[in-house]
Amino acid sequence: MLLYNLFSTVVVVILVLMILTSSIKIIPEYERAVLFRLGRLVNARGPGLIFIIPVIDRIIRISLRVIVFDVPPQEVITKDNVTCKVNAVLFYRVVETEKAIVNVENFHEATNQLAQTTLRSVAGMAELDEILSQREKLNLKIQRIVDEATDPWGIKIVAVEIKDVVLPTEMTRAIARQAEAERGRRAAIIQAEGERQAAEQLAQASEILTGANGGLTLRMLRSLSEVSSSPNTTVLFPLPMELRKLFPDPE
Repeated sequence: MLLYNLFSTVVVVILVLMILTSSIKIIPEYERAVLFRLGRLVNARGPGLIFIIPVIDRIIRISLRVIVFDVPPQEVITKDNVTCKVNAVLFYRVVETEKAIVNVENFHEATNQLAQTTLRSVAGMAELDEILSQREKLNLKIQRIVDEATDPWGIKIVAVEIKDVVLPTEMTRAIARQAEAERGRRAAIIQAEGERQAAEQLAQASEILTGANGGLTLRMLRSLSEVSSSPNTTVLFPLPMELRKLFPDPE
């Protein structure tokens, strides 16, 4: 009889410990527990120590941290009929845990699929130059569309960043030729601008030299001194231009 009572006591203690273990839950700061009682939504609890009724209550843990999703490369045809692959990174977090569980079956998969389709749609409505040079504009547009669609799910889109754009080999060569032609055009413009400025300076210098007595002669002598530094140069000494004043002009 004593052995039976001892065995019964041990069994009761074990059952009580099992019930207490299953009824006490510890929720970290970065999580929330969505509580269902007999299948009905009660509320979200946590963080810290919470108590539930075993068998009757069920909890689903939801992380509140920012989730990073690498959107797979999407093959799109741009507005100007260029085929390319666009890759992006999606940052989102759960802000309303009850909606994330009740309103959508799998909010992670739903958000990821929505981001992929939105990326294809937005990239398909833009031209290639816009995708390459105006990524910030496209990022904000994708973020706004996905954020509006996931708002009933309790999801907040933190940011969307287009990470990479892969172009066909032919298009890469065409862009390289275009860039080379653009650099050549800029070089020609810079050279022409330099020649124009040099002509203006020469014209101003010519006016100053012709307006001063002996100016052209001094300039000529200086040029000759520079040329005479070479050992194999024949130096000519022209007559000064001012000697013309000694002879009257023929009529």
